[in-house]
Amino acid sequence: MTTPRTSYRVAQWATGNIGSRAMRRVIEHPDMQLVGCYVHSINKAGRDAGELCGIAPMGVKATNAIADIIALRPDCVLYMPHVLSYDDLCALLESGANVVSTRMELHNPAAMEPAIRARIEAACAAGNSSLHATGSSPGFISEAMPIVLASIQRRLDCLTISEFADCSSRNSPEMLFEMMGFGAAPDPAACDGGLHHLQSSFGPSLSLIADALGLPIDGFATKGALGVARNDVHIAAGIVPKGTVAATRMQLMAMRNGQVQFKFVANWYVSDDVETSDGEDWDFRTSGWRVQVDGDCPMDIGISFPVSEADYPEMTPGLTAHRPVNAIPYVCDAPAGIQTTVSLPQIIARLG
Repeated sequence: MTTPRTSYRVAQWATGNIGSRAMRRVIEHPDMQLVGCYVHSINKAGRDAGELCGIAPMGVKATNAIADIIALRPDCVLYMPHVLSYDDLCALLESGANVVSTRMELHNPAAMEPAIRARIEAACAAGNSSLHATGSSPGFISEAMPIVLASIQRRLDCLTISEFADCSSRNSPEMLFEMMGFGAAPDPAACDGGLHHLQSSFGPSLSLIADALGLPIDGFATKGALGVARNDVHIAAGIVPKGTVAATRMQLMAMRNGQVQFKFVANWYVSDDVETSDGEDWDFRTSGWRVQVDGDCPMDIGISFPVSEADYPEMTPGLTAHRPVNAIPYVCDAPAGIQTTVSLPQIIARLG
């Protein structure tokens, strides 16, 4: 009988908004020891990890050399970069470090390019290591929650996940105006980028659950629409002029036998006072999710975040950062290879 580990040596890879929150939670965790911290910026290299995540110095210095992380022989690396490097990922796995990541490309091995999957699996075999990707969305809401809700069904006609994100309080002009297209002239072609992102991010996640439930899908369909501001909208990041994009609604539909089996609907907005390009009345809820289950035990579940507007920015990083931290013991104790939400045991947080 194998004796369960009581301590896990963890290294944090990247210290952005999500990474720094994950690192802080590792430092606070009763069963984990932060032993390393990788940063991309030379301005962060050499700084104390505690300082980088907003707490007192704790004796671990950040590095921008992967060799330094590998030399520490961590049980697990929390891999959370803005840009995925398969060279770095495979080097970590080959060294024997298990990896938990928030990268959406890694959720479902069946959706990877065959050559990439083979390379990762070979790295896992060489290092006797495991890789798992998770987060809040995709991850918790598109995998863990559907598995639980389907556990009391014997027929599933359709499962719909609607995500709501009120972005008006986010002071991130580059993200809102350049990346998300708020404040731009309405152009139907502007939906193309959002729909591509939706399918590449959530398609593998929905396919993973569909296969696990014995309801493999035949393909995907997408539909996008814009909400145009009726008046000037003043938000934390600036002004969204009247007549420009103030809301988007992107839908990804996983099809089976000509019917929608699973659906993910992304409702992102800075104002609900809009004219919609599809002529429909949109459901503008507070930030969170709505999960609708059409089956022999139908359900309609709303999830919101009961925090003040002032506390919201401080709370949100944990939505993505905490589940990977809680998954570390399960991934470290799993067989070598790419592990998914389906192949791992249910993740139970150790909070005491």
